[in-house]
Amino acid sequence: MAVFVIAVLFLMAAVLVNNQKGMRGRVCSGPYCFNVELAKTTSEITRGLMFRESLNADSGMLFVFEREGAYPFWMKNTLIPLDIIWISAAKKVVYMSENTEPCKDEYFCPSIEPGKNAKYVLELNGGVAERIGLKTGDPIEIFD
Repeated sequence: MAVFVIAVLFLMAAVLVNNQKGMRGRVCSGPYCFNVELAKTTSEITRGLMFRESLNADSGMLFVFEREGAYPFWMKNTLIPLDIIWISAAKKVVYMSENTEPCKDEYFCPSIEPGKNAKYVLELNGGVAERIGLKTGDPIEIFD
C-alpha cells in the first residue's frame, strides 16, 4: 500500500511540474523534430517567446489558433533571432520569415504579414529552417 501511495504522489508531482512549465508538444519536418511549448490561450500567444535570452537547439514554440487566419507576428521584446513558420490546417508550410531579427527600436516594431492563412505558427531559432532545408509547401507533423 505504501508503494502505491508513493507512486501516486510521484505522479501528482510530475503533473504539477509539467503544468507549471506549460503545455508541450512535438513538431517534425521529415527526420527533424523539435520539442515545443504550446501557446493556445490569448495570454500565451501574446507573450510568445518575449524576453527569452536563449532557446535550446531542438526547441521552439507552436502557436495554435482556433481557426485558420492571416496572423501577423512581430518581434517586440524578443531578444533572439527567430525563424517564424506559418502552417496551414492541412499541416503544410505556407510562409516563412527566416532569421527574423528582434526589433531594435522600442517605439516602432513592424509586423510580419504572411499574406496566407495558417492555423499554426512555429517559432524556432533563427537559421534552423535553412539548416534543415525547410521550404514552403513542406509537410509538418504536429503532436500536441
